Amino acid sequence: MKYLLLATLAAASVFTATSAAYAESKPNVVFIFLDNFGWGEPGFNGGGIIRGTPTPEMDALAAEGLRLTNFNVESQCTPSRAATMTGRYGVRSGNHTVPLGGGVYGLTQWEITMAEMFKQAGYSTSMLGKWHLGWSEGRYPTNQGFDEFYGVETTDVTVWRSLNGFADAKMEAPVVMQGVAEEAATVARDYDLEYRGLIDGDLTEKAIDYINRKSGEDSPFFIYLAYTQTHYPNIAHPEFSGATGNGVWADILLQVDTYVGRVNQALVDAGIADNTVVIFTADNGPEAAPVGNANVSPTPMVQGTAGPWRGTLFTSLEGSMRVPFAIKWPGKIPAGSASNDVVHSMDLFPTLAAFAGGTVPTDRAFDGINQSEFFLGNQPSSNRDGIIVYMGDQIFGVKWQDWKVMFKENATIFDETQSFDTPKIYNLLNDPHERENVLFPYTWVAEKAIPQMFEHAASFEKYPPIPPGTPDPYMPPEN
Repeated sequence: MKYLLLATLAAASVFTATSAAYAESKPNVVFIFLDNFGWGEPGFNGGGIIRGTPTPEMDALAAEGLRLTNFNVESQCTPSRAATMTGRYGVRSGNHTVPLGGGVYGLTQWEITMAEMFKQAGYSTSMLGKWHLGWSEGRYPTNQGFDEFYGVETTDVTVWRSLNGFADAKMEAPVVMQGVAEEAATVARDYDLEYRGLIDGDLTEKAIDYINRKSGEDSPFFIYLAYTQTHYPNIAHPEFSGATGNGVWADILLQVDTYVGRVNQALVDAGIADNTVVIFTADNGPEAAPVGNANVSPTPMVQGTAGPWRGTLFTSLEGSMRVPFAIKWPGKIPAGSASNDVVHSMDLFPTLAAFAGGTVPTDRAFDGINQSEFFLGNQPSSNRDGIIVYMGDQIFGVKWQDWKVMFKENATIFDETQSFDTPKIYNLLNDPHERENVLFPYTWVAEKAIPQMFEHAASFEKYPPIPPGTPDPYMPPEN
C-alpha cells in the first residue's frame, strides 16, 4: 500500500529531483551506523591505541575518503535515527525523545525515509541491527522502504531478564525480529544477555551475505548496517573477549574495527568496492556516568570518550552532538580529505539522493541539505553553517560555525536543565569544553546565529509537528 502511495505522490510532483550528475553510476551504499560511539574512540580522531587497541580498518576508511570532524547528530537515539532516516529534525515526526511507557511510537507511514528514496531510485534495500523507530506492525523497517530486515528495537533491554521483579511484572521479553516487505514481521529469537554479545557478529555475516547475493544483480543496493555496539550493556563477542588484554572496551573496539574490515573486504571480493559508497558514523555521543556515580548494573558500565569535547549523549554539549564520520567512494570522493565544517546527519538523505539519482520530498518541512558537491571535493565548504540544538522537544540554542549560543543546557544525562535569561556564547575552537561564556564582547555572534533559530521555529506554523504516538493512517492538517 505504501509503495502505491509513493508512486502516486511522485506522479503528482510531490518529489523534486536532486542533481543526477552522479546517478549514472548508481553506487551501492553501505551505511555503518554505530550506537553511542564517541568522537574520540577511533584512531582517526586520536583514539584507537589510547583506548586499548589500534583501529586500522576505521582509519583506512577515513584515509580513503573524507573525514568530517564537525559531523552532528541529535542528543538521543530515537530523534537521531529519525532525523537521519527522514532528513527532518526528530521533533517534526513526533520522535523527539526515546520512547518510554510502551504503546505505539516511531515513524508514521506518511514519513518518507531514506530507504524509500533508494527504492524509488531502483535500489534493493536491507536493514540490519538497531531500529528504534517503531516496534509494532506498521512501524517495522519493512514498512518504511526496506525489502528485508533483521534486528532489534534497542539493547539495554537485554538485561531485563536478569533483574529481580521482571518475571513477576508479566511484561513481554525482548526479542529479535525479522521480516520481508509485504509480509508480517516475525520473531527470530530472544534478545537476552547471551545473544547481546553475539548479535553484531551475526549482523556482519548477514551484511556480507547480502553483498554477495546482490552484487551479481543489475540493480544497486543499500545496506543500513546499524550495529548495536557500543551501547550498554557492553559484552564482547567470544571471538574478541580478552583478545586485547586491555579490558572489555578495547575488546569491543577491536571487534567493531574487525567487522568494518570484513564488510569492506566483502565489497572487494565481490568486485564492487569502486562503485560503493561506505559511510561510517554513529547516532550519539558516548555513554559515560557522571563522576562519583554508583554503578549497580549487572554488567559493568564502560566510560566512553568524546575526545576533546565535553559531555555525553542526552546533553546539549559537543560531546553529545559531534560523532566520528568518514565516507569513501573510490575515484569520486577525494582520498585523504578532511573538513571541520558543520554537517548534520539529516544531510545524508539529500546527499545520497544526489549520488543515487533519487528524489527528496517537497510537501513537508525538510531540514537536510545536499552536501554532494562538498563531499565530492567540487566546492571547498559545507552548504550548512548551523544547526538547532534540541533536547527532547525543547530548543536549547543554536550552533553556528564554531560558535554556540545557548539559552538552556545540561551537563549530564541526569542533571537538571539550566535556563538563562541572557544566552551563553561559547567559542568551540578556543573552548571545546564549553566552560567560558564570551557573550561580552561577542554579542554579534548572537545577532548572527539567533535568526536561524527563529526561522526554524516559524516553520512549525506551516508544518506542525506530528504528535508522538500518532497512529496510522496519518495525513497532515491542511494549511
